Amino acid sequence: MNLALPIAFEIGTYVVLVLILAFDLVLAFKRPHVPSSRESALWIGFYVVLALVFAGLMLWLGDAEHAGQFIAGWLTEYSLSIDNLFVFLLIMGRFSVPRRYQQELLMVGIILALVFRGVFILLGAALIENFSWVFYIFGAFLVYTAIQQVRTGHDDEVEREGRMIGWLRKRVAVTDEFDGAKLRTTIDGRRMFTPVLMVLVALGTTDLVFALDSIPAIFGITQSPFIVFTANVFALMGLRQLYFLLGDLLDKLEYLSYGIAFILLFIGVKLVLHAMHENELPFLNGGQPIAWAPEISTWTSLIVIVVTMAIAVVASLIRMRLTRASSGGNGERA
Repeated sequence: MNLALPIAFEIGTYVVLVLILAFDLVLAFKRPHVPSSRESALWIGFYVVLALVFAGLMLWLGDAEHAGQFIAGWLTEYSLSIDNLFVFLLIMGRFSVPRRYQQELLMVGIILALVFRGVFILLGAALIENFSWVFYIFGAFLVYTAIQQVRTGHDDEVEREGRMIGWLRKRVAVTDEFDGAKLRTTIDGRRMFTPVLMVLVALGTTDLVFALDSIPAIFGITQSPFIVFTANVFALMGLRQLYFLLGDLLDKLEYLSYGIAFILLFIGVKLVLHAMHENELPFLNGGQPIAWAPEISTWTSLIVIVVTMAIAVVASLIRMRLTRASSGGNGERA
């Protein structure tokens, strides 16, 4: 069902989001620096408040159902974006990117993520509009992704990207040293690429993989392309500041990936149930909807997402504190 919002509101939303992203992009390139914790926290708070204000406007101009869909979709995409940050952190470390240049490269990675997700949103919306059975495929894919999330780690993703980087290095002249955040530099009169190219390829590959996961996930919450797109944009805004705010804490949130896996599994099951409820496949129930398949409401999805992420974060912090206490105790006994 399409969201009945004034066309002026939708156009205005796109204009405002583009202006905010353009401002953030200019800021990242004009002032390359490592933002302080206070600066990062203020920006993140601003983007969170902005998303909640947007949800309030949707409630006022639309209805509670679609406002709830936006919040659930935004939280789902936000959690998946945080998972994306794990890999970004590993990539930056692997290429020894100087910290003062990471802000610019992260911004490029975020723009690439928006482009990839925009393309997949258009493709996903077209598929859903014409083929209801695609929900079976989306659901099965998310269940598979959830299992892979538990079985493999972020290091495996970086290793796969490393093979691509190795292939590229054999075919492109790349220096060993950075020249600021420049893509190309001149050494002994010869134009060469800097390691920035390798970092951008790795970030782009990561963005592509995560777009494949995130778009089916949010289509399991809403089929409105407007909500899908805005939820993705709001989830990606502030991601750069979140990277610097959390920093080394990211790799210590041990159970976060399990929480994200559970969310993907839950939405995957929800998609399959929705497909059964709307079934048109001739070899299933004679092409008729499967009446006993329950529909999971938006508000149930929202509660599951919030509770799952809360449990994963709290459990990770408790584990981190116990590990720290144990290390301190061992040190004292030694």
